[in-house]
Amino acid sequence: MATNKILPATAQLPVKAELNVLTMSDDQIMNTIYATHVHGDEKFDVDSLFAVTENILQRATHLVENVVLGTKEHQENLDEKAPKSSFSPPSCTLKALSCEMACKAPGEEIAHKTTMSILNKLAHYSWDAKAVLTLAAFALDYGDFWLLAELQSSDQLAKSVGILKRVPVVVKRPGLQKYGKAIIELNNLIKATLEVIETIFELEKLSIYDTKDVPALSGALDRIPVDVYWAIITIVACTTKLCCITGDEGKTQELSPFAQKINVILNVLRRTIKLAHEQIDVIEAYRKLKKIFQTPTEVKEVFKALIFPKDVEPSLIDGSTNKLVNIEVLKKKNVLFFISSLDITIEEVSVLKPVYDGISKKDQHKIVWIPIVEYWTDDLRKKFEVLRSKMPWYSVRYFSPVVGIKFIKEEWNFKNKPLVVVVSPKGKVEHPNALHIIKVWGAKAFPFTKEAEQTLATKEDVMEDIMLDVNPKSPVVIKDDKYIFFYGGKDNEWIQQFTRKATVLANDPALKEAGISIELVLVGKNEKGHDDVGILGRFWDKMESFFFSKTEKKTDQPDTVTKEIQKLLSYKNESGWVVLSKGSKVIFTGHGTTILKVVDEAEKWKGYVREIGYEIIFKQYHDKVIEVNRPCSRVDIPVGVGKIPEHMHCPHCPRVMESYISFKCCHVDGALNALH
Repeated sequence: MATNKILPATAQLPVKAELNVLTMSDDQIMNTIYATHVHGDEKFDVDSLFAVTENILQRATHLVENVVLGTKEHQENLDEKAPKSSFSPPSCTLKALSCEMACKAPGEEIAHKTTMSILNKLAHYSWDAKAVLTLAAFALDYGDFWLLAELQSSDQLAKSVGILKRVPVVVKRPGLQKYGKAIIELNNLIKATLEVIETIFELEKLSIYDTKDVPALSGALDRIPVDVYWAIITIVACTTKLCCITGDEGKTQELSPFAQKINVILNVLRRTIKLAHEQIDVIEAYRKLKKIFQTPTEVKEVFKALIFPKDVEPSLIDGSTNKLVNIEVLKKKNVLFFISSLDITIEEVSVLKPVYDGISKKDQHKIVWIPIVEYWTDDLRKKFEVLRSKMPWYSVRYFSPVVGIKFIKEEWNFKNKPLVVVVSPKGKVEHPNALHIIKVWGAKAFPFTKEAEQTLATKEDVMEDIMLDVNPKSPVVIKDDKYIFFYGGKDNEWIQQFTRKATVLANDPALKEAGISIELVLVGKNEKGHDDVGILGRFWDKMESFFFSKTEKKTDQPDTVTKEIQKLLSYKNESGWVVLSKGSKVIFTGHGTTILKVVDEAEKWKGYVREIGYEIIFKQYHDKVIEVNRPCSRVDIPVGVGKIPEHMHCPHCPRVMESYISFKCCHVDGALNALH
């Protein structure tokens, strides 16, 4: 333990010129006190000193309330903090500080000068140590005074010493009536200042965490010197107030300005500490969850660690009964964690309904909705209840940020778009986001694992699954022997041209004679020719989900169907696009301009249909057309879909596509509209 040093008077730094203390800004205070601080290595057992000081002041303030207010609480109920056995109190330093504060005239400017003198004396100590030393020096006098008051009637020595310290004048009835209100005001301010210093102490201990992980600490740590200044000047003012009471000289020290400042600081510090601990809980939960997923762990324990802090009893709401249930219902089950913000549509919720109906029959799988909300409000709670009422499965009803939010965002790539993370009974992640395969194949994707996805993603006959429920009012019936043009686009004129010319092609006698049956399916237009946002949204959502499932396959080169779907996605916002399939099998996709040209020039190639085959000659002629007119290829991948590929090959040529960041708004609040 290092020795304690006080700078000699000749070495003390100069005190700043007089300032209006109570109107000084934080920057002014910082500039004033910064020169007093030397970044030295002066160390001592500040923890033990604070423990002893806290013991003294807790018992002294408790005794004051018993004496002045007549309360009857026993001091045995107070917690006693033990210093280290090796603790050696810095007695000389404390006596010097006590002398520095004693018998000063009342007034804020004098209190400021005394505070600056104390800061100069304690220049080599850390900021929290400066505050604790000053508080300990005050505690010596305050504790001594009230100890003598308690022993007046039972100890002759205490009675005699008390007379010299004017204890009877204060605590006997006339004095108590005169000074009672001032004593309680002083006592309350001492308790608040003690808590401020205790909180500063805790902040310093939390400084081991990186402010990137615990942003609540960032500004608070920078403010510690200013908060210490206000704690010390308040202690100085309290010492003066005590001297005024015991001196009985008619002088008084106003404490209300210091009490207002200390209470403001205390409220800010309390909020900071609370928020910091919440953020630290998130970090600790993140570390714990990473460890949990490295070793087999019962899924119930995984869920508990993912959502709830230690002091919260975990539970779920059963959507089928609207009753709270114990998380034991998840034990030994495969769990589909449906993770989303509250900005989801009823339609997005309904995607899971067929899955729920399917898994409910065997009771080996459970769905749990985990809403991710950073800050809950009354409106968000109402929104949660509306969404939850649409879900027959389990929901987490916990109106605080889930403790595993950092893990969910960083390890499971949650970016406000819904995810379905599938976890086995032993806590193994079987799929980081099965929502893609659920959107395309629904209950057929059972058991929703990566292995199931690998099997489904190899299928080429996918159009029937994609078109299922895209337009519930007019379902598409797909026959294996029919060629189908699925088409749409932004340009109504192109759609009319393609419809007219493709209809002519479908009715061409030569093609019919060759046994070629062609059907047209226009996607996303209503009877008036306007875009049907719901149909288009479902169609493209399913196409994107299918594409993401295909790209999850660990292959060097994408297969033919993947390339075709990638091309189609690049035409999403173009004037026109076409998917040609035979039955449910994707043959190829094309841009509206080039496909229209192929259809328009059917006379040049239809004679080869019998010899080569319809789909082959159509594609060959299309390849010839795009050699002359090849549009740029572009694929938009929403940020929140999960893990984004590091690179992507162009579906038209061997090059790797360039990547850009773009921002988009369609001015549609789907989630909000769906709830009204």
